[in-house]
Amino acid sequence: MLVLTRKENESIMIGNDIEVKVLDLKDNQVKIGVVAPRSVAVHRLEVYQAIQAENAQAAAASQVEGIANLIPG
Repeated sequence: MLVLTRKENESIMIGNDIEVKVLDLKDNQVKIGVVAPRSVAVHRLEVYQAIQAENAQAAAASQVEGIANLIPG
């Protein structure tokens, strides 16, 4: 893990086209902005994990349906 120190209104670049900027610092919170191409998905970790879990569940259900279609009924 790379750890960087930034002040308010300072940024870091990820590759050539993703900018992460510190917008505000208050108490124990930091507000950040992410500038990235529309083709790059940007989510909070808990949202990303929920999407991954939902995708895994949908894939598992699809596999069960596919197997059920192979069994003569």
